[in-house]
Amino acid sequence: MVKNEWGNSIYPLVPGHEIVGEVTEIGCKVQKFKAGDRVGVGCMVGSCHSCDNCINNLENYCPKMIFTYGTKYYDGAVTHGGYSNTMVVDEHFVVSIPENLPLDATAPLLCAGITVYSPLRFYGLDKPGLRVGVVGLGGLGHLAVKFAKAMGTNVTVISTSPRKQKEALENLGADSFLVSRDQDQLQAGIGTLDGIIDTVSTQHPLLPLLGLLKSHGKLVILGIPGKPFELQVFPLIQGRKLIGGSMIGGMKETQEMIDFAAEHNIKTDIEVIAMDYVNTAIDRLLKGDVKYRFVIDIGNTLRPSS
Repeated sequence: MVKNEWGNSIYPLVPGHEIVGEVTEIGCKVQKFKAGDRVGVGCMVGSCHSCDNCINNLENYCPKMIFTYGTKYYDGAVTHGGYSNTMVVDEHFVVSIPENLPLDATAPLLCAGITVYSPLRFYGLDKPGLRVGVVGLGGLGHLAVKFAKAMGTNVTVISTSPRKQKEALENLGADSFLVSRDQDQLQAGIGTLDGIIDTVSTQHPLLPLLGLLKSHGKLVILGIPGKPFELQVFPLIQGRKLIGGSMIGGMKETQEMIDFAAEHNIKTDIEVIAMDYVNTAIDRLLKGDVKYRFVIDIGNTLRPSS
């Protein structure tokens, strides 16, 4: 969005859609929150509240959904995100954060966390004993491992990088590790997984991933590559396999995800940075030099302009 790579950025742009903090003031009609409450705001701050998606708690799929930043609000003003000292939000799009979750490590759950939690639930990959693959061990991938393990599944991390094996198995608790560039490992893994959560946002082949699925298996794509995928249909037909997608989650499910994280002590692995480090952090991010999410300490480091 900063670089307008999707072609829809509106400048000036204030990013930030994984936001946590405390309520300082409430409007006269607010019922769910009070001053001092620990709260979070994710990727959206508005929707129509009347379409089928909204009625079914799927505001994230509302045709009129309003993103937390870079989108026109009901009054025509452009929304600004969490790289700021305050924000005003409709209470419907605010979640409560339990006391046992640290605010800094909870912030990324509001996008990355719900992005992996929702498809695990929707596609039925949350049943104990199921074998679930996670492609990519980054911001989304490491949380997919944590949530899938907490749901009782057997988790295989699939990565192009053998050096991530120790991290996946010892630190994140995955059950097995598969190097996707190793043809012997791919061959040994054919037909072993009930589902795969694919978090990679760069171009990569889908055919080997489909081969890892059992019959009726599901490949869920969460990343957004810059170019369209090439897809061969025969592997889908042969095993009645599915390719699906998912985008964040509705507000009811987002609160459910936060409560689940609190119950199972799921936190993001983060590096806290100061506001004036943002440009350096973006450069490091492009090099993959972060484990696994940067979190900006706005409250202590954002200085008002003189």
